[in-house]
Amino acid sequence: MFWDRLRGGSAGLLALAVAIGAGASLGAVGFRWLVVAATELFSGWSDYTAHVGAAHRLLPWAGRWFVVAAPVAAGLLYGPLIQLGAREARGHGVPEVMYAVTVHGGRIRPRVAMVKSLASALCIGGGGSVGREGPIVQVGSALASAAGQLLRLPDSRLRLLVAAGAAGAVSATFNAPIAAVFFALELILADFAVESFAAVVLASVTSSAISRALLGDHPFLALPTFHVVSPVEYLWYGALGLLAAVVGVGFSRMLYLIEDACDRCWRGPEWLRPAVGGLLLGGVLLALPELYGVGYPVLDRAVAGNYSVVFLLVLLIGKMLAASLTIGIGGSGGVFGPTLFIGAMLGAAVGDAAHSVMPGLAAPPGAYALVGMGAVFAGAARTPITAVVMIFELTGEYSVVLPLMVAVALAAGASRLLSADTIYTRKLHRRGIDLGRDHRPAPTVDTVARALPAALPAQASLDEVAQRFAAGGHDALPVVDDHGRLRGVVPAVEVERALRDHASDVTAADLASGVPVLRAGQSLDEALDAVVRAGGLGVPVQREDTLVGWITHRDILAAVTRDRRPGRTDGQ
Repeated sequence: MFWDRLRGGSAGLLALAVAIGAGASLGAVGFRWLVVAATELFSGWSDYTAHVGAAHRLLPWAGRWFVVAAPVAAGLLYGPLIQLGAREARGHGVPEVMYAVTVHGGRIRPRVAMVKSLASALCIGGGGSVGREGPIVQVGSALASAAGQLLRLPDSRLRLLVAAGAAGAVSATFNAPIAAVFFALELILADFAVESFAAVVLASVTSSAISRALLGDHPFLALPTFHVVSPVEYLWYGALGLLAAVVGVGFSRMLYLIEDACDRCWRGPEWLRPAVGGLLLGGVLLALPELYGVGYPVLDRAVAGNYSVVFLLVLLIGKMLAASLTIGIGGSGGVFGPTLFIGAMLGAAVGDAAHSVMPGLAAPPGAYALVGMGAVFAGAARTPITAVVMIFELTGEYSVVLPLMVAVALAAGASRLLSADTIYTRKLHRRGIDLGRDHRPAPTVDTVARALPAALPAQASLDEVAQRFAAGGHDALPVVDDHGRLRGVVPAVEVERALRDHASDVTAADLASGVPVLRAGQSLDEALDAVVRAGGLGVPVQREDTLVGWITHRDILAAVTRDRRPGRTDGQ
C-alpha cells in the first residue's frame, strides 16, 4: 500500500523528488572526492593547475614529463572499464540523458552511474581536459532512473524523476540550485509545466542543502566587485556575445571533427584507444600544463587579469583542442567546464582590448571574462536562461547581469544562425536522432499513463471501498486478488448504488466488472477504443504480467494536445 501511494499522485512524486535530490547530492559529493583522489594519484596534487609546471610529489625525478604518462595510465584503467561496463559512459554524458528522456521514457541502465563516475574521475584525474558537469548529470539521472524503474513508474513520471536527478546533481556540483532547475527544465526536459517545476525545484533545493552542509556554502568563484563604467561598454559586451557565438559553435565543430578523425585513424581494440590516444593528449599537456584536468585555478587567474592577450588566446585554442582530443580518444567528461574556461579566456581578451581602446572607460577584464563564460556556453548549448542564471549563481556577482544578458542573447541568436544544432544535439543528429517533437515516435499508452491507483483487495468490504473512493476522488479503482492479479475495476457509480441498496455484505470482487487491459506499446487510438468499451472508466496498462499504469480519457486528451503543440527542433 505504501509503495502504491508513493507511485501515485503529486505528493508521491514530490516525496520521490526529495529523495532523489538527496541521493544526487551524495553522488555529486562522492564524485568530487573521486576526482580529487584520482588527481592526487596521477599528478601528486589535489588540483595540478594550481601548481602549474610542478613535478609529481612522489616522482620528483620525472619533472613535468609525468604529464605525458598520466593520461596513458588513466586510459589503461578507464578504457576497459567503459568497454566492459557501460559503453554509454563514454563521451560527455548530457546527450545520452536527453536521448533517454525523449526516446526511452527516462530509462537508463543502473550500472551507468557507477561506471560513469569511476571512468570520468580517472579521466579527469589523469589530465583529461574536460569538466565535471556532464558526468555528474549522467550519474544523477541514472540513479533517479534506477529508483523510478524499481518502483515501476510510468514513463511520464520517470522522465520527471530523471530531470530531478540531473538538477540535483548540477545543484550540488556547482552550488547553484536555481541554475540547476533551469538546466533540467530547459535542456533535459524541455518542459516548464507546474508539476515538472515543483519536482525539479525540490530535488535541487534538497541537493544543495545537503552539499552545503557537507562542503560549505561558498560561491564557485570569489571575485571583486565589478560594474559598468560607461554605457559605451555595452557595445563591447555585444561584440563579445557575437564572438562567443562563433567560438561556441566552433568548439562544437572541432569537438566532433577531432572525434571523427580519431575514429578514422584508430584500428585497434576500443579498450586500448584511450591509452594510446593519451600520448597525444600528454604532448598537449606538456606544452600547456594549464590545460590539465578541469583547470578552474587557471580560469581564476584569467578572471583576475594575470595573463596577456596572446596567452589568453593560446589557452582558448589549446582548451578547445585538449577537450576535443580527450573526448575523441574515448575519454569521459563534460563540456560545460571547458566552455566556461574558453569563455573566460575570450572575455578576458576582449576586456584587455576594451582597455587598450578606451582606457579608464572600461571595467576590469575580469568582468568581461565572466560575461564571456555565459556567452560561450549560450553559443554552444543555446540555453540562454540557464547561461544567465548559472553565471550569476556561480559568481554571486549581480553587477554583471545586464551586460551578461546582452551578450548571452546575442550569442544564442547568432548561434542559431550559424548552426542548426548545439554541442549537445549534434552528437545525436550524427546518429540520425532528432529530438524535435515532430519527429518523435508516436506516444503509446505506457508513455502517457499515470501511476496506477492503489488497488482494492478483492475481499475489501463495501465500507472500505466507499472510504477509498471518498478519499481518492477516482471514478474507478482496480481490484486485485491475493496474488496481485487483476480481477476487474470497480466504478464509483456501482459503489454508490450498493450503498443506496444497503448491500453491506458485498465485497470489492462482487462490485468489480471486467474491462479491457492495455499492453505497453499500444497506440493511443487503441487506448481510446478500450476506454470507450469500458464505459469511460480508467483502463489498466500492463507490461508482461505486471500492472504499470492507469489511463483515462483525460490522459489521452492531454497527450494528444501536447503532441500538437510546436516542439523544440534544436535541443532547446
